[in-house]
Amino acid sequence: MTDVVTAFAPATVGNVGVGFDILGHTVEAIGDRVRITRSTERGVRIRAITGTSEALPLEAERNTAGRALLAMAETLDLDFGMDVEIEKGIPLGSGLGGSAASAVAAVVAGNALLPAPLPKLELLKYAMQGEAVASGSVHVDNIAPSLFGGLVLTVGIDHPRTKQIPVPATVRCVLVHPHMFLSTKEARRILSDKVALSDVVWQCANLAGFISGCYTDDIAMLRDAFADVVIEPQRQALIPGFAAVQKAAMDAGAIGCSISGAGPTVFAWCEEPAAVAIRDGMVAAFRAHGLEADQWISQIGSGGARVIA
Repeated sequence: MTDVVTAFAPATVGNVGVGFDILGHTVEAIGDRVRITRSTERGVRIRAITGTSEALPLEAERNTAGRALLAMAETLDLDFGMDVEIEKGIPLGSGLGGSAASAVAAVVAGNALLPAPLPKLELLKYAMQGEAVASGSVHVDNIAPSLFGGLVLTVGIDHPRTKQIPVPATVRCVLVHPHMFLSTKEARRILSDKVALSDVVWQCANLAGFISGCYTDDIAMLRDAFADVVIEPQRQALIPGFAAVQKAAMDAGAIGCSISGAGPTVFAWCEEPAAVAIRDGMVAAFRAHGLEADQWISQIGSGGARVIA
C-alpha cells in the first residue's frame, strides 16, 4: 500500500466572465502541489507550507487543504492519519483559484492512499468544503475545472453535476496578475443581491451564446457573447486600471477580456497569433497605473489534478 503521495492541481480562471460561480477553466502554467504521508495517528496535520504563499494557517480546520482532508477522513472514518505538506505555486488572493487548487490537490493525494479510490465527483464534494474556508461560501467554479480539467460547467451544490465544454483548438488564455492582493471574501461582499431583469436576460443570452460558440468553434459568437453585465461592473472598481487593461486587450484582438475569479488577475481569450501582443498591452496598461504584473499565456487543456509521485 502506498504511504507517500504527491498530487498537482492546476490554477483556474473562475466565472470565465459570463458564468458566475458555475463556469471555470484550467490554467496549466501554474498550480499547487500537496504531499501526504500516511500516519498511524488519526487526524490531519499540516506540517509545512512553502512557495508563493507561506503565511497560511497550519491548523487543518482553517486551511483549505486541511479542511477538505478532514471532511474525507471524518466521512470515511479512516483508520489512519495524514501528514500534509503544501507547496503553493499560485499567488495568494490572485483570483487564480489558489485555495481551490490546494483543496483539490489534497483530496487527489488523499484518494490515492485509500484502499478503494473514490470517483472524482465524490472528491469534488470534499474539496468544496475546503474551498468554503477561504471564500466564506460553497461554490465550484474553481474546484471543478481544477479537478476535472479544461472548461467545466457545474450545476448544483448539494448534488453537483459537471460537464466539460470543448474549447476551439486555436484559443489561448492570456493572464495578467497585478502585484496586489484582493480578498475573495471582500470581492463577494461588495456584490449586490439584486439584479435588473434586463441584465439577467442579457447575461443568460451571453452564457448560452458562449457555450454554443465553444461547441461549434464559432469565434464570432464567442466574441459577441463574451460580456459579463452583472459581476464585472461591480468588481472592476477593486482593480486599478481595469478599464484600460481590458481596452488594451480588445484593441490588440482579444475575443473577450474580464476578471479572473474574484480578481485582481485579468484574463483574455484570444486566438494564438494575437496572444503576445495582447499580453504586452495588458501588462503595459497595468504599469501605467503603477502596478507591475506577472503574466502567462496558456492553453485551455483537458489536464486536471493528478498524482505526480
